[in-house]
Amino acid sequence: MGRTGSATLPLHGGRVPEWLAGRMARLGRVLVEALVLHYGRDELLRRLAHPFWFQSLGCVMGMDWHSSGITTSVLGALKRGLGPLADELGLHVCGGRGRHSRKTPGELIALGERIGFDGDALAQTSKLVAKVDSAAVQDGYQLYLHGFIVADDGKWVVVQQGMRPDEGTARRYHWLSEGVRDFVDEPHAGIDGPAHGNIVNLTDHRAEASRRAQLELVARGPDAVLPHLLLPMHHDVRPSDVLMRRMRGTLAAAAERGPVDFAELLMTPGLGARTVAALAAVAEVIHGAPCRFTDPARFSMAHGGKDGHPFPVPLRVYDRTIGVMRQAIDAAKIGNDERLAAIRRLDAEARRLEATAEGPTFEAFLDEERTRAPEYGGRTVFDDKKPRRERVDGRTPKVAGGQLDLFKSPAADRPAARAQTAPQPPRPPAAARASTRATRGSA
Repeated sequence: MGRTGSATLPLHGGRVPEWLAGRMARLGRVLVEALVLHYGRDELLRRLAHPFWFQSLGCVMGMDWHSSGITTSVLGALKRGLGPLADELGLHVCGGRGRHSRKTPGELIALGERIGFDGDALAQTSKLVAKVDSAAVQDGYQLYLHGFIVADDGKWVVVQQGMRPDEGTARRYHWLSEGVRDFVDEPHAGIDGPAHGNIVNLTDHRAEASRRAQLELVARGPDAVLPHLLLPMHHDVRPSDVLMRRMRGTLAAAAERGPVDFAELLMTPGLGARTVAALAAVAEVIHGAPCRFTDPARFSMAHGGKDGHPFPVPLRVYDRTIGVMRQAIDAAKIGNDERLAAIRRLDAEARRLEATAEGPTFEAFLDEERTRAPEYGGRTVFDDKKPRRERVDGRTPKVAGGQLDLFKSPAADRPAARAQTAPQPPRPPAAARASTRATRGSA
């Protein structure tokens, strides 16, 4: 069976605000389109089955870089973003969190009837995969999320997640159908015994490969034979979480290739060094080899994080990244792949330069990004919180910071109020300083 790896993450609550969720869906859509155009559907499935790449994808989308919420939000963004293109791309995202995970078999059966693959067999596979990670490999994590991405030819990848509330951690499991032979063919003619409702028959001939894999995993432990991503509990991004030579290579490539390729070739109004730096990270997510995703936190430097770590999500940069990718993909579909090729060169240049590139320290980089956050439309979930409500003389509640505050004396005249002012949120990433100065009016 194609279990490809796992990831242990801090269990993190919260929600994804609509201003980010919609952008994640659009960015996920253009990233998938670019990957399929360059490498085909099979390679996309392989990427989704890699725990480090999956985490990096969530980081470049602006999610909290190390939290369990990346799994839910990335799968949700892909399901939402790829839905309108499902028939064109031949890719379908099923399942989800909680009650949505239990709908996966029904979704697969309905898709099989419409498209022509064996939906009943894939529904059984969905149940079996969930059973393996919840029973055959008993690691104390209770599954609550099951995502099943299937292509029109029946190839699939499963991403599912369980939690251990007592430890405050979640574990994500990745499965890939590639290499499985006759796994969902030749079922038993019948099974004799009392009925107990829906069951998973691990003695079925189709489960032979799975049984062997389960025995090996139980004997050796999943972490001993498969890639495993273990992220720290701290929520801020620290220098130890990022390989600086790679980050500096990305910034240097943005500075060198940006003026050459993007100002003239892409001809995108307002495109500046900051967006090119984000595009360099996006380019690596599309073209990078698996070994380059060992520090997924680095990809949060493209579009920040919704909670302000490492800095607020720069909405203007985010939107321009999506716009540039959308233009490049649309042009490639009609035979003009120069723009997609330019983005690919950006990734190649970053790898070439990372051995020699110099740049700001990690702290200086974040400081500049946080300083320029307002310029880039920086936003966090904390900006969405409703104003604190107070009672005036024990009577009618009023909203603090509302219309009536216009009639109060200026905050500068009220030291107590000034002391209570919330600190300014962090600010978004900047490309190389020389290039940033040259394009200071644009993102």
